[in-house]
Amino acid sequence: MFAFSEENKERIPQVLAKYPTKQSALLPLLTMVQRQEGYVQPEAMVEIGKILELSPGYVQSVASFYTMYHMTPTGKYIILFCINISCQLNGADELLNHTAQKLNIKVGETTQDKKFTLHREECLAACSNAPMMRINDDYYEDLTKEKIDQILDSLD
Repeated sequence: MFAFSEENKERIPQVLAKYPTKQSALLPLLTMVQRQEGYVQPEAMVEIGKILELSPGYVQSVASFYTMYHMTPTGKYIILFCINISCQLNGADELLNHTAQKLNIKVGETTQDKKFTLHREECLAACSNAPMMRINDDYYEDLTKEKIDQILDSLD
């Protein structure tokens, strides 16, 4: 059973007020759910549909279109590794494999302690400092194996 937190219940009218139609607030509400739960479960899509007067199927079609929304539980830290051409040319494949080996998981998996989830991302729009990855909302650029180890070890 999904329910918005009390804090988010209070924020929803403020979010809806920012848009000309309440249906336009779909992405912000999906983001709100993901930040609250770590992923967007079917029950949340039903709740969002009720608020926005959209079918759950429509909400799911939008949520599944964007790679930034996760439909299954994730780790505390979601690592998105950019694999676009600039990152590829600067060693992203090797660094992604290094990260997976360090975490002892495959791409798309979550560590057993639920700390990290590792994904590929087509583009994170930071080509000038490739290779790069995003962990939750933070960008890490000009990556090396040593820098990745330091970043991952610093996260509690």
